[in-house]
Amino acid sequence: MRRYSPRLVAIIAIFTAGLTASPAAAQLYPTRALEDRDATITAIFENDWFARTDRNYTNGLRLAWLSGTKRPNGIAGHLANFVTGEDENALLREGWAVGHEIYTPADVDTPAPLPTQHPYAGYLYGEYSALLEQADTVDQLSLRVGVVGPSAGGETIQNGYHSLIGGEEADGWDNQIDDTLALTLSYDRQVRNLFDSGIDGLEADLTPSFGASLGTVHTNIRAGLTARLGSDLRNDYGPPLSRPSRAGAGFFTPSDGFDWYVFAGLEARAVAHNIFLDGSPFRDDDPQVKSHTFNGDIQAGLVTQFGRTQIAYTYVYRTEQFKGQNDPQIFGAVSASFKY
Repeated sequence: MRRYSPRLVAIIAIFTAGLTASPAAAQLYPTRALEDRDATITAIFENDWFARTDRNYTNGLRLAWLSGTKRPNGIAGHLANFVTGEDENALLREGWAVGHEIYTPADVDTPAPLPTQHPYAGYLYGEYSALLEQADTVDQLSLRVGVVGPSAGGETIQNGYHSLIGGEEADGWDNQIDDTLALTLSYDRQVRNLFDSGIDGLEADLTPSFGASLGTVHTNIRAGLTARLGSDLRNDYGPPLSRPSRAGAGFFTPSDGFDWYVFAGLEARAVAHNIFLDGSPFRDDDPQVKSHTFNGDIQAGLVTQFGRTQIAYTYVYRTEQFKGQNDPQIFGAVSASFKY
């Protein structure tokens, strides 16, 4: 099993420090962050059923709450100031989320171990996030705590659902990754207005993003770029998704009518550890495959907004993540967000 690489961990530290050293450098078209007292609730459903497959990352659920804005204060405020060095107009949001993910091999009818296919795994987590919104950037620091293994209930949820709809049960869950403490600290920066343009109510922009994660579940660095075309693009920072995908900030500005945009983007990742492929960092007897150091996502989709409700669909094409994976991972994500 591949252990954490000290070199990659050092790269993560240097990369993050470089991102946080000069937040104003990315603000090409500065504007004031807008106060928003309303909270946002978001539900996300991700599944490879949208690609008519049932393998690898096969299902994800996430329910998140994000506060309205406030001036940075308390522990979160001090942390935000330390990480980003916010300006006098910075606004802070705090959020909580719960999520669950299921991973399986392609052959779910075989009870024996499948050493060349994706290991079985369930992942249950809770998350705290602090988001600092400045003129044209959003910095997000999040901490996830949970469990990967039988206690996450992946077998119960998957086979229970298959039984409910009359599908076949997966027979290999006895070979899943054993219980492991799931602890991940992540930092992400999203930048608006690398480029923007508009004519007759139709707008276009480019939104770069950068980030790093360190922990027992994911350790990686990443960078991405998203292009959008539609109306009122400043209402948000893109649609929400579950990690390790590049995702929006999780909030949007309500509108009086109907707004929309289409988007396409990509994200590249350098991976030091992925528990779902490499097994637990604390033991050597978990099922595992030979994972690739570099992989990435291509995303495209549609976001619609009706007043205080936002609905989004995202198509995700994920490149091969391990040796022996003959096809990319494809899945869809549907999200619904509500302001209250």
